[in-house]
Amino acid sequence: MEPKPPVRIEEIFKSKGRMLILKVLVQGELNITAIGTETGLGNAAVQRHVKALTAMEILQEKRFGRIRIYRLRIEDERVQSIKTFLDLWTN
Repeated sequence: MEPKPPVRIEEIFKSKGRMLILKVLVQGELNITAIGTETGLGNAAVQRHVKALTAMEILQEKRFGRIRIYRLRIEDERVQSIKTFLDLWTN
């Protein structure tokens, strides 16, 4: 199996929607509905961005039956630097 190509930072910060989701998830884990409520994004937009960020291994999905909870993969150094960046700009 070939290694994945590195994720370009432009892909992570590509849209306002992704930025809003990252800012919300810095505070803790949430499901799709709660992410939508906190960001003001529609369900389809949240699902699209969450899917992309999960594929980039920025977010992690936990399943509890039909419920899916998302969180930042804070154990990843890249994600730690994103969190630090967002903490500096939002506080």
